[in-house]
Amino acid sequence: MTTLDDLPIRDDLRGRSPYGAPQLDVPVRLNTNENSYPVPEPVVEAIGKAVAAELRDLNRYPDRDAVALRADLAAYLGHGLTVDHVWAANGSNEIQQQLLQAFGGPGRTALGFTPAYSMHPLLALGSGTGWVAADRDADFGLTAADAVAQVRRHRPDVVFLCSPNNPTGTALDPSVVAAVLDEAPGMVVVDEAYAEFARPGTVSALAVLPGHPRLMVTRTMSKAFGFAGGRLGYLAADPAVVAAVQLVRLPYHLSALTQAAARAALAHRDALLGTVTAIMEQRDRIVAELRARGHRVADSDANFVLFAVDGDQGAAWRTLLDAGVLVRDVGLPGWLRVTAGTPAETDAFLSAMEKLS
Repeated sequence: MTTLDDLPIRDDLRGRSPYGAPQLDVPVRLNTNENSYPVPEPVVEAIGKAVAAELRDLNRYPDRDAVALRADLAAYLGHGLTVDHVWAANGSNEIQQQLLQAFGGPGRTALGFTPAYSMHPLLALGSGTGWVAADRDADFGLTAADAVAQVRRHRPDVVFLCSPNNPTGTALDPSVVAAVLDEAPGMVVVDEAYAEFARPGTVSALAVLPGHPRLMVTRTMSKAFGFAGGRLGYLAADPAVVAAVQLVRLPYHLSALTQAAARAALAHRDALLGTVTAIMEQRDRIVAELRARGHRVADSDANFVLFAVDGDQGAAWRTLLDAGVLVRDVGLPGWLRVTAGTPAETDAFLSAMEKLS
């Protein structure tokens, strides 16, 4: 049988593993930060009608620029954004891949402050971009001074900031984004995949887009909208950035069905986003309960919680799995991450955690 070692793949891909979390059939799955609430029936019907309307014309290519969808996304984001400021793709991963294809590549570097989203270095690898893993402090925080010092040291072509950060969950102080924008010699990406779950008063990087043509804010409909299966991510940036990513995007990269489904979801955003408050309540409940039990827990502005366990986190992960609860081992020694879901899922998780005592 032929193996990867028998194929002439790139040397820098040898020995690598693809990105992915375990997809196991267990009663409670809280490992991929999905929205646990199903799509409401009226929205299901609306999406079904929108998709059905496209079926007769599937012999034709979709709108390759997704203009109507981008206009809807701009209206959702507000901040004076127009269709020219927004781009959409197959999840925020594809958006970020396109950004690295346009602004990274061979001979260029990207920098991220780890621990952070584990796809960023993989996207850099796939696009031939060098990767620099910069540091956070012992409590996973990031100050403006530390961020600037590391950007100044490495002079990357692309800087990744995550707010809220995955896997730690905490949003960035706006001063960090401002300081990095002032120091960075190239482009700055602020990954706001979990922005809708941020605690009151949290400032989005969208607020500082005007006057910062090298700032790019990426978001997704996978989390708060409960649209993970629909695969729709998007970008807000200066129109020149949107023009740049169109140089590297694949033709017709968003199907007519995806565009129709996403537009219908956006039209019913009040119903879909109605679960956000309930999820935030469960997130805060998990934080409070675990801290009351003596666990170290990171502050969270997302739909998940990073918490410490005694000893090997892999053994703790297995104990929870044996109790029917799947959480995420993100590779941080002594830490695990759990998605905030329904009250019943929180009950199951907290009950399973008693087995770690």
